[in-house]
Amino acid sequence: MSENKDIWSKAKRIVVKIGSSLVTDEGRGVDSEAINRWVTQFRYLQKLDKEVILVSSGAIAEGVVRLGFVKRPTEIHELQACAAVGQMGLAHAYEKAFASHGLTCGQLLLTHADFANRERYLNARHTLLSLLKLKAVPIINENDTVITDEIKVGDNDTLGALTTNLVDADILVILTDQEGMFTADPRNDPNAELISRAAAGSADLEAMAGGAGSSIGKGGMLTKILAAKRATKSGASTVIVSGRIPDVLIRLADGESLGTLLVAESEPISARKQWMSDHLQLKGYCVIDEGAKEAIKKGKSLLPVGVKAIHGEFLRGEVISCFDGEGKEVARGLSNYTSEMARRLTGKHREEIKEIIGYEERQELIHHDNMVVL
Repeated sequence: MSENKDIWSKAKRIVVKIGSSLVTDEGRGVDSEAINRWVTQFRYLQKLDKEVILVSSGAIAEGVVRLGFVKRPTEIHELQACAAVGQMGLAHAYEKAFASHGLTCGQLLLTHADFANRERYLNARHTLLSLLKLKAVPIINENDTVITDEIKVGDNDTLGALTTNLVDADILVILTDQEGMFTADPRNDPNAELISRAAAGSADLEAMAGGAGSSIGKGGMLTKILAAKRATKSGASTVIVSGRIPDVLIRLADGESLGTLLVAESEPISARKQWMSDHLQLKGYCVIDEGAKEAIKKGKSLLPVGVKAIHGEFLRGEVISCFDGEGKEVARGLSNYTSEMARRLTGKHREEIKEIIGYEERQELIHHDNMVVL
């Protein structure tokens, strides 16, 4: 308990993600009473001089109810319609609850494109930090009304982790309909035990997690484990815990051990490298040889001579991945060349580069200052 209390006492900025089944009472519609209880807890955290950001699911689930669907539709245009209608209900419920407690809230609807584009990324960050400075609680959801496969984050567990890194939060709390993470699915295995504490990013956790989410939401336990792993990039620890526990956020802030605490044990990376590593969809990648792989691990730049193949189409300055011969992503970074030029330089030595491109240029495909090793 003392270790948990220490983490919470030092935390100044907290991201809270609430799942669809909690927000909409298992799909029956926006649960105003539950929202009011959480806002009460947000106010308590603010009184402890902590900043709170809410990532809320539930727009599509609420829209399903409002539009009279018997079950969640599968057609993209129907899901977008549900999101548009449901978001109105969510915004109204949150606005009413926050106002009743004398608090101000603001809404941001984001897509992966807002995280992938550097300018939009910084704009979103500045808006969030300004809201926090003004003591307002930002409420974030994915902009499901317009998303396509090319620009979607995919689930709000991941969105919560991306938001955590975006604002350099200290803790990510994922409120779910499960008590926490277990050694096995407790719904099927009576011997399953709750994992109260573990290292975020542990391969063992990923192996134990699995299965789809509820019929209401999109995430399962695996998305939460991967979200915790992603959140460690900014040095944040993650708590996976039931949102139905009375005063759960208050009790966590007071140091009580609830749910599963996944502790960040690695050093946080720079904000710029966080941005690169948080790209979920990339336009291209390169395959590198063993020599280049070892050089990258030692902090060296990626030279064209160590590249075996270029895949995809990308522009100069865009983020690309580096894979080894076994298909494992080793690093990613900003390309100094377009995909067309990179293909021409593949496998070439320094002295050959100027002759190929016709003028003096940077020798590296990716400079080590613009690279994050994974």
